[in-house]
Amino acid sequence: MKTFRYRLFVAALAVMLATALGNAQSAEDAPPPPPGPGFEMGHMIHFWAKKLNLTDDQQTQMKAVLQKERPNLKPLMQQEHQIDTQLRQYVEGTYDAAKVQALAAQKAPIDTQLTVARTRIMNEMYQLLTPDQQAQVKQMEAEHQARMQQHMQQGAATPPEE
Repeated sequence: MKTFRYRLFVAALAVMLATALGNAQSAEDAPPPPPGPGFEMGHMIHFWAKKLNLTDDQQTQMKAVLQKERPNLKPLMQQEHQIDTQLRQYVEGTYDAAKVQALAAQKAPIDTQLTVARTRIMNEMYQLLTPDQQAQVKQMEAEHQARMQQHMQQGAATPPEE
């Protein structure tokens, strides 16, 4: 019986040590930030390439737009990631409304700048499309909006389960 308790104690100690070491990693050791706008828009190029039959030239031009904007987006994405990391401590630990409010206020202008940048990039990429491809994008967006509206109406009509 004592060996079982001893093994259980050693296993619990190992888990606690691994957790402490994982939480103690420095900023340099931290995992990279999650994919951000550049990553999402890279997927948009692949999606459009498939759905809109983009030419190689169009794909190259769109990738060039992303490459050009990456230096502007990177510091914003890093700032956003740092704030998100700080916010996570209030999800996983003790909640402090005042500190969360302050972090949210810091994050708001970053989100605004990222939204402006994403919109500008998407506009540049949209301008590279032919009129037929632009019409297809508008149609896909209208279908997406209709699906979202339908989803929202279904969610509102369903009473919450208890």
